[in-house]
Amino acid sequence: MIDPLHVDQAIGNFLAEDIGFVDLTSTLLIDADRQGTFDINAREEIVVSGIDIAARVFELYMDEVEIDLRVKDGERVGKGAILARVTGQARKILTAERLALNLVQHMSGIATQTAVYVDRIAGTKAQLVDTRKTTPGLRMFEKYAVTCGGGRNHRLGLDNGVMIKDNHIVVCGGLANAIARAKATVPILTKVEVECDRLDQVEEALAAGADILLLDNMAPDMLSEAVRIVDGRIPLEASGGVNLDTIRPIAETGVNFISVGRITQSSPAVDVGLDEAA
Repeated sequence: MIDPLHVDQAIGNFLAEDIGFVDLTSTLLIDADRQGTFDINAREEIVVSGIDIAARVFELYMDEVEIDLRVKDGERVGKGAILARVTGQARKILTAERLALNLVQHMSGIATQTAVYVDRIAGTKAQLVDTRKTTPGLRMFEKYAVTCGGGRNHRLGLDNGVMIKDNHIVVCGGLANAIARAKATVPILTKVEVECDRLDQVEEALAAGADILLLDNMAPDMLSEAVRIVDGRIPLEASGGVNLDTIRPIAETGVNFISVGRITQSSPAVDVGLDEAA
């Protein structure tokens, strides 16, 4: 879940960006005392994410508003489903409409695409996880959306764990040296993950005390061999070039996690609209 303080701060910045000095259109066309009731509708089948955050947009922008949430984040709904009903000052509802819809469209898009990936690996031991390939300023929203779609979060930020990648290894003068340096001073509850793209690195990292291995761009046969070498002693994450065509064969190798950057980086927004209630 996202801390409410973070949500409110972000929404305040987003509203300021969108409105500027004043919403000229709504202010000029709609009387201040005009009331209205509007529905947020799904215009295609989606996995919902961000409906509470969309509701919070209206709550923060308006003095008095009544919001009737019809669904919860994580629910799969069909085309035409009413996600929420918003009642209040029509001028302000229409001013805040675009931001509320942008957030729920983007987040539900990520949740919907995540669910497709999760469904592809059903019945295997592998779990889908996200990456740090997120939109600056929207990371917490996007990673929350992944969980709504049934995925799990990897690192939320660089301070969440140690991940030793190829460039770190080069600068440290070798894989074993990098692991030893990290393990000597890492906080005691923090895991050290090491990226490997060859099987000899898998053996070296395992011997040096890595807590998790990231198997980068390995073909399924090589992944299977890495799983055999590690033999369940530490978790294994597969990453690199994962898509809907390749994820099932990767999952069937026996890895524990599969990280997919494209679920946060390039999931299409879903079609959600706001219409006057019938």
